[in-house]
Amino acid sequence: MSDTPSHGPVNSIMPKWIRCPQDFVGGLALVAIAAFALWASSDLQGMRGFSFGAGTAPRMFGILLLLLGAGISVMGLMFEGPQIAKYHWRGPFFVSLSILVFAVAIRPLGLVVSAFVAFLVAGMGTPETRWKETIIVGICLTIGCSLLFPYALGLPLQLFPRFLIQ
Repeated sequence: MSDTPSHGPVNSIMPKWIRCPQDFVGGLALVAIAAFALWASSDLQGMRGFSFGAGTAPRMFGILLLLLGAGISVMGLMFEGPQIAKYHWRGPFFVSLSILVFAVAIRPLGLVVSAFVAFLVAGMGTPETRWKETIIVGICLTIGCSLLFPYALGLPLQLFPRFLIQ
């Protein structure tokens, strides 16, 4: 992925008064996330005097995110900036898929197999993956996870598949 903008003609669907569409749309996305957080925390108990309720922190962070998103959108109206960049879906898709693979595989296959497979799935997130190096790093990280979680942290995780243990 290159950081240099292309100098070809820009076909934008944004009005001319939006001077930095990338900041404007990004700020609106943050405002939308903040609005959802405020709505989702609306039925939680708030702050009573000096005691915090369950909804205090979500509301504080929601309001902060709302203000920051509005500020970024206003900056998109005031200052020149880049057009909306092309979104590359491959990385986020395979990283999310690796999380799902790990969540589904951890119980039946154990930590060793599920961590290694999840790492390989995440490695497919870029076309620049060199598989020999990815496998070596995956083995090293799997060994690290296998030592860290059950032994160093004392978490009761099954290391190997159930059918090998029985």
